[in-house]
Amino acid sequence: MNAAYAIMAFVTLQRLSELVIAKRNTARLMAAGAREVGGEHYPVMVAMHSAWLAALWFTVGGRPLSLPLLAIFAVLQLLRVWVLATLGPRWTTRIIVTPDAPLVKRGPFRFVRHPNYMVVTAEIAVLPLTFGLVGIALLFTVLNAAMLTVRIRAENRALYRAA
Repeated sequence: MNAAYAIMAFVTLQRLSELVIAKRNTARLMAAGAREVGGEHYPVMVAMHSAWLAALWFTVGGRPLSLPLLAIFAVLQLLRVWVLATLGPRWTTRIIVTPDAPLVKRGPFRFVRHPNYMVVTAEIAVLPLTFGLVGIALLFTVLNAAMLTVRIRAENRALYRAA
């Protein structure tokens, strides 16, 4: 297996395992009285991320690999783990609001309000650029920005209403 496909396999397996964790956390939170908000945009977000992965799978083969950009992507993975570890059982891919739960203000949340979105935004650009795929980086960065505009608005309304 060449390096590009190994990297794509890692990213795909990572995302799939995160969906399993998110589904488990969502079910547990909902059973404890939490509620989902802003779910209308969720299928669009899933479709966009799936299209990003598919576009990469279909175009990375045989392309040169930028090691400095791959190193940046590796650092982003460490930041991703930090966000997930900080949120622990509260981390989901949906906007789930738990009544009376305080906002998380530790870990990366001490520095940035939405660190996961910052990491994902950077990943969406950096991974394609690692393979020299400027068009995919630009297209999905713009699509992600549009989607995050809707998502962050919904999340902020829900979180600050609940706090």
